[in-house]
Amino acid sequence: MGVFNLFRRRPQPHAELPSHSGYYATHDTLDYDDWDSRLDRLDSALEAEEKKRLRWWQRDYWRSRRKRWWLGRILAAIIALFIVLVAWLAITAPLSKSLEPIAAPQITLLAADGTPIARNGAITDEPVAVADLPPHVIAAFLATEDRRFYSHWGIDPRGIARAAFTGTGGGSTITQQLAKFTFLTPERTLTRKAREALIAFWLESWLTKDDILSRYLSNAYFGDNVYGLRAASLHYFYRKPENLKPNQAAMLAGLLQAPSAYAPTRHYDRAERRMRIVVQSMVDAGYITEAEARAMKPPALDVRTRNDLPTGTYFADWALPGARELTEQGYERQTLTTTLDSRLQNIARQVTQRAPLGGAQVALVAMRRNGEVVAMIGGKDYAKSPFNRATQAKRQPGSTIKTFVYLAALRDGWSPDDEIANTEISEGSYRPRNANERYSETITLRDALARSSNVATLRLFNEVGSEKVIQTARDFGIRASFVEGDPSIALGSTSMTLIELTAAYAGIAANAFPVEPHAFAREEKGWWETLWDGPGSLSGRTHDDIQGMLRAAINDGTGRAAMLRGPNFGKTGTSQDNRDALFVGYAGDLVVGVWIGNDDNSPLAGGISGGGLPAKIWRDFMNGAMNVKAAPSQPAPREQNDPGTPIEPLDVPGLDDIPLGDGNSRLRIRDGEAVFSTEIDGIPVDITIGEDGLAVDEQAIEEARRRADERRFEAIRNRRDERLRETEDAGN
Repeated sequence: MGVFNLFRRRPQPHAELPSHSGYYATHDTLDYDDWDSRLDRLDSALEAEEKKRLRWWQRDYWRSRRKRWWLGRILAAIIALFIVLVAWLAITAPLSKSLEPIAAPQITLLAADGTPIARNGAITDEPVAVADLPPHVIAAFLATEDRRFYSHWGIDPRGIARAAFTGTGGGSTITQQLAKFTFLTPERTLTRKAREALIAFWLESWLTKDDILSRYLSNAYFGDNVYGLRAASLHYFYRKPENLKPNQAAMLAGLLQAPSAYAPTRHYDRAERRMRIVVQSMVDAGYITEAEARAMKPPALDVRTRNDLPTGTYFADWALPGARELTEQGYERQTLTTTLDSRLQNIARQVTQRAPLGGAQVALVAMRRNGEVVAMIGGKDYAKSPFNRATQAKRQPGSTIKTFVYLAALRDGWSPDDEIANTEISEGSYRPRNANERYSETITLRDALARSSNVATLRLFNEVGSEKVIQTARDFGIRASFVEGDPSIALGSTSMTLIELTAAYAGIAANAFPVEPHAFAREEKGWWETLWDGPGSLSGRTHDDIQGMLRAAINDGTGRAAMLRGPNFGKTGTSQDNRDALFVGYAGDLVVGVWIGNDDNSPLAGGISGGGLPAKIWRDFMNGAMNVKAAPSQPAPREQNDPGTPIEPLDVPGLDDIPLGDGNSRLRIRDGEAVFSTEIDGIPVDITIGEDGLAVDEQAIEEARRRADERRFEAIRNRRDERLRETEDAGN
């Protein structure tokens, strides 16, 4: 029929028209209301037809929508999105995270002989179960933290309104607090609050109320680096949470608002006032009566846990990440044995402390050939500067890197007796000079490394090629950023850490590379694993050649100050303008690197070079270490019971027991007296300095004098008898 049917009149009964006098008026028969209605229907039909031709991405498609239509659909979209997000969290979010401690549990690190080194991490303990706790313990926390906990759905509008209008209470429910410290950061933003509310709804939909409260109490912070109700109960009252008294529970509940400010071990008066507020809240909530509240006295503390160990040392800070990887994530405290040798660590501390460093810093790393780190000094004073210059500072190695230039040449077919030009370089943009300004027409590779010739090393570098030199350094574990083709890397311009450089020398010492420094004993690989994925090695001849060259560097070259009685191998290093001074070498099973420098990279006062003070520190450490029996090696990391306080200090100066000289003499502090112990002709002698003055073991000294006289008289008799025999022989 079409829209034009609207213009047709509705059928009307024909009526007889009245007689008229020659004319009639149309208004007497025209229906204007009907006409307007038809026009409106026409407009609507035309508008509907027009909308059918519009698409949803065109603006006119949405312009005619009413506000009510928009409001209804926006609300529906928000509700749908909320439902989808909650469902997504319930399916994909790591709910198990709420079962994990929010702070890393405490780890105690021990030296190889059981000496405690450091204790780091939070004090935690096993989770609590609400079903096992007395009612007054639960009441104390609910009264002060969330009275409507068992009736809301994760968010308490009444609590939020009360906090907004009265200014008391935080408005956050226990569920929201669990969501905050388990999944979110402590930042105070509207975005974080929105996420907190969303996760709270999710937790409520997934867990029971008792599960939420149990997880909250097991992770909440109670001050003194203590996390969880069980750990807090044992720490402050030495009592299991299942046996807490009402006044003890009230004091613990009061700590949650400001744990550090209310910790009773430091601010008992504040903790007591806060406990009174919690008790009154319990009365207001109907958990206890006024009479019970008045009878509740402040509890007495029973703190039996002590922590006399430092939270860190240079070695402990470096070893801790590896310790975390070895332990399972849980609430239990762990005690792990490291590779550190406490006796060698004390020798390292002594030799670095007595070195005339001035304002410079010092670092020392000692490791076994297999990479087990047995001693580490990261600076002069850990308390003043915990920055570890042995593992964190990247400095230029100077001439110690030349070893790998010569090693690359040996691998490429050169011999230690091959000669190379040692004349001054007068061409090219890079023209290094020898430190002593001594040149010659030629020089053997052995002498060039021993004398640390810059010009000979650079020429050898160019002959061998930067690719082979860099590859050799990479093979031995050096991961510094070398620039291929840069001739300055041959003289040590590329920065690296001391422990990285020392481990590379350990690879040479063991002829098994690369060596990875580690703080915990590792199980030895089986023969099949070694065959399939074993370390690299040099040929026997190449290894002997490089060792002979490193020995010549000490005996006949720049490292003479490091010379030991037995076989020793090493290389000096000094960066430009004497900014860094190093000595790295090995003897026996120990590989040791020593660095001296200023933190601001300024030149060292007095022109310290690698062949000077670093070589002497290396020698002194080695001399002391050779007299120390090695600690027993462990096949794998092992856990031990925490023995408590340290036996000997490590990174900090101590006066309890100080080894002196060659290790046969010691200075001890006992009961306010200084005791100097030494040996005289094999006789132990103690000299005591106390309130009564100087006391000497006269009997021991007299015995030593008697033995010395006997040996002297015996020597005189031997010389006399020898002369008599010579006289008789001459007469015959």
